[in-house]
Amino acid sequence: MRNYEVTFIVDPVLSGDEVKSTVQTYKEMLTNEGAGIVNVEDMGLRQLAYPINKRSTGFYYCIEFAAEQVGFIGKMELALKRDERIMRYLTVALDKYGAKYNEDKRNGKIGKRPPVVKEKGNPYSAPVAVAAPKVIAAPEIIAEEE
Repeated sequence: MRNYEVTFIVDPVLSGDEVKSTVQTYKEMLTNEGAGIVNVEDMGLRQLAYPINKRSTGFYYCIEFAAEQVGFIGKMELALKRDERIMRYLTVALDKYGAKYNEDKRNGKIGKRPPVVKEKGNPYSAPVAVAAPKVIAAPEIIAEEE
């Protein structure tokens, strides 16, 4: 089986239910064609690098799937292109390293961030990433006892 992922940006003016139904439409299209859905990642509302259709943000989704036959990918891309709810899309064939990277990322082996701490009592303080303390061997200090 070959691994693929399709990433697409959904128009931000849609309601939450419309966005979810859009994603569900493409998940069903993949399963109806015999592809197995490996993972669906909701990356959330993000700022676009440049305006698309006078929009500066969009909902990003990534669907990773595995399929034996790839003839339906052209039909899926045509549906994505015709869908007015989809602003942009990209379909990528993953090699074994890409599939392994995605699996490690899902399992938490890649991309761990340090804990975020906010200043107590101030709800407007910016979160600060706290790194693990470094242990440095200090030279021994010999105090004179007199």
